[in-house]
Amino acid sequence: MSKGKKIAQYTILTIVSLFSVFPLYYMLCGATNKSTDVVTGRLIPGTYLLKNFQNLIANQNLGRALWNSFRNAVILTALALLVCSIAGYGFEIFHDKGKDVVMTILLMAMMIPFAAIMIPLFRMFAQMKLVNTMAAFMLPTISTPFLIMLFRQSARSFPHDIIEAARMDGLSEIGIFFRMFIPTMRSTYAAAMTITFMNAWNNYLWPKVVLQNDSSITMPMLVSNLQGGYKTDYGVLMLGVFICTIPTAIVFFCLQKSFTEGITGSVK
Repeated sequence: MSKGKKIAQYTILTIVSLFSVFPLYYMLCGATNKSTDVVTGRLIPGTYLLKNFQNLIANQNLGRALWNSFRNAVILTALALLVCSIAGYGFEIFHDKGKDVVMTILLMAMMIPFAAIMIPLFRMFAQMKLVNTMAAFMLPTISTPFLIMLFRQSARSFPHDIIEAARMDGLSEIGIFFRMFIPTMRSTYAAAMTITFMNAWNNYLWPKVVLQNDSSITMPMLVSNLQGGYKTDYGVLMLGVFICTIPTAIVFFCLQKSFTEGITGSVK
């Protein structure tokens, strides 16, 4: 590649990067400024961060929202990884005439929007008396067609010769899965964990419907409440959005390399 093409390439990448980072910078500036400064579009960090934080914790139960979101996201992520990885492994390793039909039905379910099944789901959980419980929050998303497909595609690269050798040595199917498959597919688990944690943390619609107690508030619900009333403090709102963004950003940046390897490996 010539020097001119490299300069043009890096220039374009720099411009695109600036456009991508600008919303984060604007959010950070808004979190440190007064509401009037945010409305006027001030792009210089201010000195109202502590005041905005005091107003946030005074009007909203920030600690409970953070704990609920973190607890729900961690438990849901762990359960989803276990269930979906076992399903994807089974779909690929074990041969059955009907598994392709079942997988086709699962993939077809990806085309149904959640809003179309939200009311039937709520009625079902209400009849089971599971409203305002963690089970109602987690059960609809513990197993997703996308994660099952992701693990199934990754299982295709898992050497079948190793499985046969392990079976001949007397290792059980459970042992093969936990002692051989999981360590080998670490990048796929990292990618699935990133996706599941971010979706669970940012989920707003279903928790808003099924978790009706104030004690069950999550961070997306808290941020939504900051916009209520006759007047919105945009400085406090920007701070709430910034705090809500931090955990998912940390997870993504820590697992960025593994996430890329996992997504790429599942497509091959």
